[in-house]
Order: sequence, then C-alpha cells, then structure tokens
Amino acid sequence: MWPDGVNPKTVLYGTGAVGGAVAAAAGLYSYMYPYAFRDRHQVRLELAVIEKFTNIIMSGGTVLTQFAAAVRRHPDKPFLLFGTEAHTYREVDAMANRVANFFHGKGYQKGDTVALLIYNEPAFIWTFLGLARVGVKMALLNTNLRGQALLHCFRVAGATGLIVGQGQPLLDATLELMPELQAEGATVWLQGSAHPPAGLSAWDGPVQRESDQPLPVQVTITPADTLCYIYTSGTTGLPKAAIIPHTKFIIGGNSLLLIQGFTSEDVLYVTLPLYHSSGLMLGIGTTISKGATVALRRKFSAHHFWEDCRHYNATVIIYIGELLRYLCTLPERPDDKHHKVRLAFGNGLRPDIWQQFQDRFGIRRIGEFYAMTEGNVGLTNISNKVGAVGVYSPMYRKYRPSSVIECDIDTGEPIRGKDGWCKEVKIGQPGLLIGPTDPAVPYIGYLGNPELTQRKILRDVFREGDAYFSTGDLMVFDKEYFIYFVDRVGDTFRWKGENVATTEVAQVLSKMEGVQEVNVYGVKVPGQDGRAGMASIIPLPGQKPDFRHWYRYITEKLPTYAQPLFLRLTQEIQVTGTFKHQKAALVKEGFDPRRVADPLFVIDNGRKTYVPLDETVYRRIVVGHARL
Repeated sequence: MWPDGVNPKTVLYGTGAVGGAVAAAAGLYSYMYPYAFRDRHQVRLELAVIEKFTNIIMSGGTVLTQFAAAVRRHPDKPFLLFGTEAHTYREVDAMANRVANFFHGKGYQKGDTVALLIYNEPAFIWTFLGLARVGVKMALLNTNLRGQALLHCFRVAGATGLIVGQGQPLLDATLELMPELQAEGATVWLQGSAHPPAGLSAWDGPVQRESDQPLPVQVTITPADTLCYIYTSGTTGLPKAAIIPHTKFIIGGNSLLLIQGFTSEDVLYVTLPLYHSSGLMLGIGTTISKGATVALRRKFSAHHFWEDCRHYNATVIIYIGELLRYLCTLPERPDDKHHKVRLAFGNGLRPDIWQQFQDRFGIRRIGEFYAMTEGNVGLTNISNKVGAVGVYSPMYRKYRPSSVIECDIDTGEPIRGKDGWCKEVKIGQPGLLIGPTDPAVPYIGYLGNPELTQRKILRDVFREGDAYFSTGDLMVFDKEYFIYFVDRVGDTFRWKGENVATTEVAQVLSKMEGVQEVNVYGVKVPGQDGRAGMASIIPLPGQKPDFRHWYRYITEKLPTYAQPLFLRLTQEIQVTGTFKHQKAALVKEGFDPRRVADPLFVIDNGRKTYVPLDETVYRRIVVGHARL
C-alpha cells in the first residue's frame, strides 16, 4: 500500500509545491513495487477518459448529444461503410430523423418499447438513433434465437412493436411467432423492398416519406433514461435483459476502446452483432464519440475478413470469443500482413492463439479487456501482455476498485472465515471477481424479476452493510499484478479433489493432431464426487481420429485429474452469437449413449487408448464396476 500520509492521487498528478516529498514517496514506492510507473500510466489514461465522459454526463449528455456533436463537427465525413455503400454523418442523421418522425406520428412516446430483430446493416443504426430521439426503449433481439426463447425476449421487455430486418431467416422466425404476437396486439414492420406477408407492415416506403428534419416537439432525454435492453447469451437458461441507460452506454461502452488510443482518424471494422454490447457499445458508441468511421459486415466471415479490412482500410478490429482462432485456421496466404490494422481489441482471446495471431497477421497490439454487459467491473490490458485482461495492483485498485475472493469453484459461493467475512486470494490462487456497488460504479441489473438482479449481489463481504456485484467469473493474478481470466464459475469443475479450468484443458486439446475444434466441460458420474472431464471434439475433415495417439498426447500434457475421461465426436459445436461455446445442453446429456446421438468414447488406461462407450459400458460405469 501507499506510505502513511501520502495521497496516491497527488503522487499520480502532483508537481510543483509538493515536489520533493511526493518524489521521495514515489521513489520509495517504486523501490518497493517496481511496476508503479506502468500502473501510474494506466491509471492516468483511464481516469482522464472516465473524467471526460463523467463531465459529459453531468452536463446532461446522452448518446444523442454525442451524435449531434459529431454531425456538427464533420457532417460530410463517412460514418457507416457497408459493402459498396457509404453513409455520411449528415445522411445518417437525416434517416434517423425520418425514423423519429415516423414513430412520433404513430403515437409512440417516451417510455414505450420496440424490439429490433435486425442483422448488422446501416438500417440498424439509423433505426436505433431514431427511436432514441423519441425516447422509445429498444429491446435488441438476438438474431440467432428462435421460437419460445425469442418470444420470451420480446415479452420480458414489454415491447409493443417489432422491427424485422432484411433476411429470410429473420422473416421465418417472425412468421413462426405471428399468432402470439398478434394475440398481444403487437405491430410488426418488415424492412426492405419486399412486399410484407399478411400481418406485417411495410417499413421502407412509409419511413422514406417522412420528414428528414428534427421532431416538431422536444422530447427531454436524460443520461439516466433507459436507452435499450441488451440480452445475456442465455448459455445457462433463458436470456436476461440487461438495462442499458445512456450513462452506461457512454462510459461503459466508450471508455475501454478510447484507453487503447482509438482516434477520429481510425476506421473500425465490426463483424460482431449489434445486438451485443461489444458490437454496439464498443463499436458504434466509440465511433460516434470520436467522430470516426465504422465498417459493418452483416455476419462474421473468416474467408472475407481480411479482404474487407483491405477494402475499407480498417485500422482497428473488434473480436470476441473464438473469432481470431477461426482466422488462424485459414490456410496461410502471401498477403496475410497486407492490411492497415494496428489494433485488435476484444475479449476471450486464448493465450495459445494470441502470439500466433500477432505473428501471422502482423498486428502490433492486442487490447484484451474484461467486462460484462450488466456488470460494473471493467479491466483492460494496454501492455500487450499475452493472456492478461488488465492489471490488479494496489495502486490500480485504489481508483478502479475490485476484489478477487476465495470461493467454492463448483458453486461460486464465497468462502467465509470464522469471522463471517470473505478473504481475498493470494498470488496464483484463482478466485471470484467482484466489484463494489456504490454510486461511483453502480450495478443496474436486469429487467423483470428483481430476484434476477439481487441474485448477483453479495452482501456483508468485507464489512457489515457493504455490497458487491458478483461477476461469476474466476480470475487469477501473478507476481507482476497482471490479472487473467480463468473460467466461468460452473465451467470450472472439481475432480479427484482438484480444480480443473475448462479453458486450460481446451487450449491443450486444441493443439492435438486431428482436432479442428473442442469444447470441454464437466459431467456428473454416479457414485463419484465432483465432475469428470468430457470433451466434445470436431475432428479435422478427412482425418480419422487416432485414439491411441490422442491418449498419449492427453496423458503427457495433462495431469490425471484434468484428463477428459469421455470424448464425444461431433460435426458441430453450438456457440452463441458471439462465439462462446454453449455447454449447458452438453452437461445435461452427459455421457449417456441413450441421450447422445454422437459417437462416445471413454478412457481405457489399461489399453492406453479411448474405447467406444456403448450402453453396456455405460451401465458398468454407473453401477461402479468400471474404474475411472
């Protein structure tokens, strides 16, 4: 900690009158803690950005005022690039006005809710901005959802209207739900030039006929007003609607990328879905705040990724989950480094892919970060430290408070001492990341059932009356105070008395010969404590799995407790719209051949291989006759 009597903020910013004493204190601290200047630099950057956006919010700023300022500064600068289309700030502003006038004329008012089911395209942006000008909240529906999950998201938001974007899959998903939507009195619009089917209303023509001037009446929009709802991935159940006010959109969305040095001259290439916080808040929000340019693609395509980057002269890309790994699996090309991308910014990049991606494609910087749509903890790595999501030093935590506490790996429940308080972990010890919920870093939570929001809050953590947001994520920090993501609570499992991180096992298995993609999870075994490791594997096309080789590789690379006991060969691994592996269904199906259509295999240490797992073998395992 800081020497007694020394204000760390003075050390960070002070000069002049306090010069000698502060310099001496800083020198002493630097001797005791050699990473002080690294952390000082990062704290300065982050506080400067946060102070800027805090001042904007305190003066009544919203996403709308930010966009209006960008339009005034450079009306004729390209804002949106999409295929062969280029739309300036002035043009998007005019289209947003048309949308606003359309809904105002339909009687929509501030506080109403309309759902958007739209792929990445310019119409998403001006529809979003237009609805915001009326004060209409937007439920941003995951374009991959179907059936009851999609209907649930519409209903939980209290939406009275639905705007469906171009694309037959979106129309099909909507038509499937039309009886329910019509029963609830919802109005459904279809974007595009195609004639809408019965029950749906045309969008493009009526909106184009509206005035491109501002609304005839003034609608007061404040920073605290809800802008939209962004849904969780739904990997553990039905998606939850996270409440996003203008304040969170501005600070939470803009600050992370600006800390990495994003400028108004950058061209940001966004393939992540705009219904997700990374694509919308980091991508569109940051572009607006700096008056930069964003290039959109409807959906991520590994084969077209670098071709697009060259076409748009992109300088910054946003990634999440497995996106960069997909790029690394492509055959190498002579022009792999022929582009202008200087920064890849995102989260979920595995350490084994990090260096490979940088070396192959010549990316100077990786800006890995950690955040949650609904959370109040944000970390970012500006040091290009492989695998790290940020820093976790005493100096940094003084201004960006968070804690990593001891917890039960399986349940995520904090482990409390005899005094009833939680305890922070030591260097190298995984623990649960939590963030204080106070006015400076509020936790807003989810729409609907208050229990969903309260369930994420831990109380009386370090002292009576305190409250912390539980991220549900396991983190670990090293002796240099870099902090790393370990796993989601529940994804990490315990076997033979040891904790196993699925991400670490997956990194090892992904390098195994003949493996295209792998998803690791833990499954219950009757009569056994904890959960045993299981891996769902997509073999490389045209290659037959060599189970003896796989056995040798696994037993050489992984300790006994981390070795997957069961393998499941599959043709497809289900992922969310942001490329996160879905595990809930796999865990539920387990290794029961009566429930799993894919070929199953179990480890056989006697024969040093993996052998087919049929119903006979399954019964022997269940009754305890087979040794695992």
